[in-house]
Amino acid sequence: MQIDLIEIVGIIAACCTTASFVPQVMHTWKTKSVKDISLKMYGLFSFGLCLWLVYGIRIKSLAIILANSITLTLACSILLMKIVFNKKQDN
Repeated sequence: MQIDLIEIVGIIAACCTTASFVPQVMHTWKTKSVKDISLKMYGLFSFGLCLWLVYGIRIKSLAIILANSITLTLACSILLMKIVFNKKQDN
């Protein structure tokens, strides 16, 4: 499999956008505070990432597959923390 220049640009872009979620995940994990995180936004966003992942697999784009699978994992971890930490804060 040969990677062309535009795919490299896509991979770099994917790294930047995916890495932008890491501070939010770390902050949420550290503070256990999820009151300002929108469950609906992250739910819809995660669904969109699933669709992008399917699309990336279908067109065989490494950049799209990597970015969306990693970002989906990060977004789902925030969703999970939102659900778990919300329950703890409600008690």
